[in-house]
Amino acid sequence: MSATSKAELRAAALARRDALSDDARVAAALAVAERGLPFELEPGTVVSGYAPIRSEIDPTPLMRKIAGQGGRLALPTVVARGQSLRFRAWSPDDRMVLGPLGILEPSPAAAEVLPEIMLVPLAAFDRLGHRIGYGAGHYDYTFAHLRKTKVVRGVGLAFAAQQIKAVPALAHDVALDYVLTETRTFDFRSS
Repeated sequence: MSATSKAELRAAALARRDALSDDARVAAALAVAERGLPFELEPGTVVSGYAPIRSEIDPTPLMRKIAGQGGRLALPTVVARGQSLRFRAWSPDDRMVLGPLGILEPSPAAAEVLPEIMLVPLAAFDRLGHRIGYGAGHYDYTFAHLRKTKVVRGVGLAFAAQQIKAVPALAHDVALDYVLTETRTFDFRSS
């Protein structure tokens, strides 16, 4: 029996995510926000989120909670494939612009910042903190780039339905420190 490819695992996990009802999605985002981050947030810490696309879990309720705890929010901007994402300061009431990949991004006039915590969307994740994204490698490249000079915690946000048995991880794949779902918090730092 052949190993299941990342593309097949991604497609199956995304189909499960897509099948969730709107009510289930909203409830999940609120449950994640209610629980919050699994560690103490120092005031002024820069936390990057993301503008949800497709059927991704919406990080906005959690980001609002983080802002209320003194966190400084940012969102990623895509520069080019194979390059690190850049991050611009953002608050939930800011007007956004459509980026090159059709994803909403902060205004180019917003200050560029470096996150200490990155909230990361994903297609699938496993019990070791490996994730499957959409195949472009933006987050793997960004973690590798940023972690050359500073500690950056990676916190995946997902629906419980996106957990799979094992991600076929490659050497360049960067594991997450945590994954937050509507049902539990996974801490991978000691695994």
